[in-house]
Amino acid sequence: MGTDSRDALEEPPRGRNETPAEKLDRNWYELLQEVRVMQTGIQILAGFLLTLPFQQKFAELDGLQITVYLVLVFVSASITALLLSAVNMHRVFFRRHIRLALVDNSDRIIRGAMLFAGLILIGTTWLIFDMVLGRTAATITAAVLVLLLVLMWVVLPLAIRRKYADHPGSDRPGGGDSGVEAAG
Repeated sequence: MGTDSRDALEEPPRGRNETPAEKLDRNWYELLQEVRVMQTGIQILAGFLLTLPFQQKFAELDGLQITVYLVLVFVSASITALLLSAVNMHRVFFRRHIRLALVDNSDRIIRGAMLFAGLILIGTTWLIFDMVLGRTAATITAAVLVLLLVLMWVVLPLAIRRKYADHPGSDRPGGGDSGVEAAG
């Protein structure tokens, strides 16, 4: 009979038996998958933002709303530039045998893009709520979203990482992660 799924969840995962080069390759492919997911979401938000000036209600925006809108367009373009820079680095580093630099720097770039993605989510939500329900509702909604993002993107991952830092089943001897492993 097969292994019970509950046993699989309770049993710590075993470390991979891979060479450093294989690990870097895996980390790079995982980073690329993250870029693909982020890029799709940002494209949808950017597309939404780019259609706003062509809507009748856009003429009714006040100065703050227009400023927020323009900042959001800039941030969404910046996210796209950041994500594409990771791919561009791959082109520049191609066949140079510096995969570690590629993975480490792409990890940093994607972390920056995540910060910008949080800003675009908060700003876009604020703008929509401000246009539809008013500034108070927009501010409350944006504050709740900030709290949610901090909890889900910072507090929860750090708590889980701390819980499993010395877990015997982690990928690294002695648990924990550092350097490249932070990327995947």
